[in-house]
Amino acid sequence: MNTATPAEGARCLVTGASGYIGGRLVPELLGAGHRVRCLARHPDKLRDFPWADRVETVRGDVTDAASLREAFAGVDVAYYLVHSMSSTPDFEATDRLAARTFAAEARAAGVRRIVYLGGLVPRGVPERELSPHLRSRTEVGRILLDSGVPTTVLRAAVVIGSGSASFEMLRYLTERLPVMVTPSWVGSRVQPIAVRDVLRYLVGSAGMPPDVNRTFDIGGPDVLTYREMMERYAEVAGLRRRLIVPVPVLTPRLSSQWIGLVTPVPASLAKPLTESLRHEVVCTEHDITRHVPDAPGAPVPFVEALRLALRRVRDAQVTTRWSSASPPGAPSDPLPTDPDWAGGSLYTDERARTVEASAESLWRVIEGVGGENGWYSFPLAWAVRGWADRLVGGVGLRRGRRDAARLRVGDALDFWRVEEIDRGRLLRLRAEMRLPGLAWLEMAVDRDERGRTSYRQRALFHPRGLAGQAYWWSVSPFHAVVFGGMARNIARTAETENGRRVAP
Repeated sequence: MNTATPAEGARCLVTGASGYIGGRLVPELLGAGHRVRCLARHPDKLRDFPWADRVETVRGDVTDAASLREAFAGVDVAYYLVHSMSSTPDFEATDRLAARTFAAEARAAGVRRIVYLGGLVPRGVPERELSPHLRSRTEVGRILLDSGVPTTVLRAAVVIGSGSASFEMLRYLTERLPVMVTPSWVGSRVQPIAVRDVLRYLVGSAGMPPDVNRTFDIGGPDVLTYREMMERYAEVAGLRRRLIVPVPVLTPRLSSQWIGLVTPVPASLAKPLTESLRHEVVCTEHDITRHVPDAPGAPVPFVEALRLALRRVRDAQVTTRWSSASPPGAPSDPLPTDPDWAGGSLYTDERARTVEASAESLWRVIEGVGGENGWYSFPLAWAVRGWADRLVGGVGLRRGRRDAARLRVGDALDFWRVEEIDRGRLLRLRAEMRLPGLAWLEMAVDRDERGRTSYRQRALFHPRGLAGQAYWWSVSPFHAVVFGGMARNIARTAETENGRRVAP
């Protein structure tokens, strides 16, 4: 990373470190010689990141002033990388409260600079006509600029990088639909930016002089319509030319539902992305270079950004994904067997099988569940459950995996999230599909009384109200097929893999 006036050795606080940008920013800051402290509501989500042992992690929340006081102690530069992606009526109020709390505590702690990544605002469009999410991003930036702490607000449009929501949306729409009936916003001009340039500007902003307190538009060298972006993607990916027919009747709401059906990006996330494309989002200045000069080859051209992202996807080197952050409303209640659980009804389905394979072979199968490998039982039932979740606004089954072989705490795994992993022994997943209750799935490697490898599987459901009770009893007749088949097939797969490894 090249910066104009690097504040080398600064202590940087990073919020949103488990998210797409934050998870990539931390190692860049460390590489630039900074010390990093991460603020996280659930610090365990950061423990498996490759940089976890090089940073300080504190528990807290941007809406909690007390936790921010501890987090800001001794901090020079604070990165504000949290956003509410909820569609609930009060999300703007939540964003406003968080920004005001963060700004006040940063000023009280004597923080030297705040750095915020927001959204590029279309030129000449009144704020009242912006989408709710883009309007909220603009308001957050204004609150931070008025905080009394010198603030850098970076405004980006479409971020292109392996695992970004914008890239995944572009990728799946183009790959899966050779003929597309598209909304009119495919004709809107956009100035995309490579994620590596976003990170370069974020790191460089730490060294800006104290008299800088302003917004900066950041973008790549290309201005394209979304249609042209899809056409360029098809060329880079080696696909046939796509037939794209725009129609005026697809509103942002309908567009988001359509994207939710075709891509892994759920409608709840697609909606703010598509709403921001109703207008042209093009940079009006490139003043950032006064403080963070562009290195040779930067900013990265759009086609090169696509090539880099595709290479990382194909090489399974995606470090963070859009799904790294939990969706709005994701449960955070304790596991019902935890000591502080409040009690109530608890239903379980437990399975155990002796496996004629090594513990290592069994664990490889367990850690590889989901994504392209599926769930080892009744694929149609899993697919139907995923589609049903999509129809009610959930994340569905197609979020896939960040890495095909290894998981870490906090990873999204289809409509689950990794809550606990004791490598070689236990994988615990928490359900993030829409349910009238809370659900977990545990898969474990054990030994039976004769010392043989044993597979243990446990599904838990804590119902909420009558609807939760009805849900459990309506699906329980299928458990023998779904969960019983899963245990049986995981054991068989481990035995088959083990046989291949020991064969001469």
